[in-house]
Amino acid sequence: MSGSRPGPRVLRTGDRGGGAECRAGHGSSYRTRHPTTPYASGELMKIGIIGAGHIGGNLTRRLTALGHDVSVANSRGPRSLAALAEETGATPVTVAEAARGAEVVVVTIPFKNVPDLPPGVLDGAAEGFAVIDTGNYYPQERDGRIAGIEDEGLTESRWTERHLGHPVIKAFNGTYAQDILDRPLPEGSPDRLALPVAGDDEAAKRTVRALIGELGFDTVDAGGLDDSWRQQPGTPVYGLQEGVDAVTKALAEASPERLAELRG
Repeated sequence: MSGSRPGPRVLRTGDRGGGAECRAGHGSSYRTRHPTTPYASGELMKIGIIGAGHIGGNLTRRLTALGHDVSVANSRGPRSLAALAEETGATPVTVAEAARGAEVVVVTIPFKNVPDLPPGVLDGAAEGFAVIDTGNYYPQERDGRIAGIEDEGLTESRWTERHLGHPVIKAFNGTYAQDILDRPLPEGSPDRLALPVAGDDEAAKRTVRALIGELGFDTVDAGGLDDSWRQQPGTPVYGLQEGVDAVTKALAEASPERLAELRG
C-alpha cells in the first residue's frame, strides 16, 4: 500500500518488483484535450508522480506501459531514479518539476512529509488537472501525532488537500502495490478488483476513475472528501481485494471511530 507499508491491521506489504504488466496496445496518440472535456480511457496524458516507493514505482511501471508520458520524482533526486527510468521510459525529475504540464499528479509519499513538499509544488500543471492522494496516516508507526486529524477531525486527505492548496482525489491508499502489476483485468471480468475513490471535484473524480479503469480495475464512488474516512486504515474496505459489491458493502459498514492503534 502507499507509503511503502500497510497500516497496523494489514500486515502484508506490496513488494516492488516484477509482475504481469498489462500493456494496452490500443494505439492511442497524444491529443490536446480541452480541460472541461472528461478524460476517456485510452487517451494518453502527461502524468506526474511524486514518490517512487511501492505504489509510485508500480504506477510508473503500469502507466508508462499504457503509453502515458510519466514524470517521476522522489526526495533523493533524479539520479536515484535512473534504474526506474531505464526500465520504464519515465522521465526522472525533481519534486518541484513533477507537476509541470501534468493533467494528473499523483502524490504518494509518507504522510508526515506532505508539509515538506516545496511551495508551489503543483505550479505549472495543466489547466483542470487532477491530484490523486494515496496517503495514509500511521501516527504510532511513522507519522507522529497530527493535530489537524486528531483534534480538528479532518479526514486524512482533507488534511493533505489543505497543505497542497488544491482539491485531491483519494485513491490507491488501501491497494496492495503488487496488485497494480499482477491483478489488472479487462472490464467485465468477474474477478476484477474494485477500488474506492473519494473526492469533491466531480470532474477530477471522473478522470481518476477512468484512469483506474484503464489500469484494469473497477471503481466505487466513495463520496466526498469528508466521507473518505470510510477508506482510511482500520476500515473494512482498507486492503480489501474484492469487486464492486463487496467494496460498496464495506464502505457502508465503516465506522468513523478511529481505532486506538491508529490514534496518536
